[in-house]
Amino acid sequence: DGPLSADTQRDIGLPPYAKTIAEVLHAADYATACFGKWHLGFRSPFLPTVQGFDTFRGLSAGDGDHHSHIDRYGNEDWWRDNKIDMEVGYTTDLLTKHSVSYIEQHRDRPFFLYVPHLAIHFPWQGPTDPAHRVKGIDYKLDKWGVIPDHNNVHPHVKAMVEAVDTSTGKILETLRRLNLRERTVVIFTSDNGGYLNYGSTFHNISSNGALRGQKGTLYEGGHRVPMIVSWAGSISSSTTDELVHSNDLLPTIAAIAGVDFSEVKSDGVDLSQYLIAGKPVTKRTLFWRAGGDWAVRQGRWKLVSEEGNVELFDLGRDLGEQDSLAARHPQTVARLQRDWHAWNDDMPK
Repeated sequence: DGPLSADTQRDIGLPPYAKTIAEVLHAADYATACFGKWHLGFRSPFLPTVQGFDTFRGLSAGDGDHHSHIDRYGNEDWWRDNKIDMEVGYTTDLLTKHSVSYIEQHRDRPFFLYVPHLAIHFPWQGPTDPAHRVKGIDYKLDKWGVIPDHNNVHPHVKAMVEAVDTSTGKILETLRRLNLRERTVVIFTSDNGGYLNYGSTFHNISSNGALRGQKGTLYEGGHRVPMIVSWAGSISSSTTDELVHSNDLLPTIAAIAGVDFSEVKSDGVDLSQYLIAGKPVTKRTLFWRAGGDWAVRQGRWKLVSEEGNVELFDLGRDLGEQDSLAARHPQTVARLQRDWHAWNDDMPK
């Protein structure tokens, strides 16, 4: 229902018995690395090195100063495997450096490289913006960085996006230089939409185009993100509006790698035959919940319940979710409500 807090939830994390993509591939003799933001546990028992990754460089928390690598509670948060090992440099650049080096070192064997960039999460700091946090100071009420104009955060975020773009280019160029493009599947995606505003304090942060809502909401602006898959020589250039989800990554990657994951419980579907051969994607219903709010998506229909107000949208013709059809399609509303409650009743509370 929400992200882990490095303040009040330091002793919990992703359970070690949960099977990750890295564990599935590691068992098949893949080298595995995570360079970036983990945010699935803050102490050694929950770090990537006990979840199938051979090596880890990056931060454990949900945010950190992009220059000083201090979390919002004033702690040093830059790891080498299972120990703090601070480095000097801009976070995006460091992750790129480690990624390029890793690819060069593992060019002759199968590898899985996971690069969860901290950018564009706050503090909103581009490469030339100043560091903000120092060790030993609590930044819970001052976590956003040095923003001279609170009404125009966009230039800082723009610089962060450009840094990620440069990073991606360097990684792709490394694969090309080492003649690995036809042997490597590259997946680029995100976990949520952008902030438009942050409360009543920060404005003009980013844009979600015509989509309604922003990060933290159940509207399309909150969770509709790109997913780009590239595999030179195997996946043709195209675009699609097929409904896919991050849960699909594990079965898809395992299938492409030829790895058996039948003993791993997954809510995702294998997209490999769609990507390679254009076969239809398995139809399913997707569910969300966030506090007391929730949503359900089935084909073109999406039902959103926010603060008890129920809205029904036909995303096939109203992607911006401006025209609720709830009053005109009560049977569809009732069906989707039943589906969501059946799913929710089966979920951990």
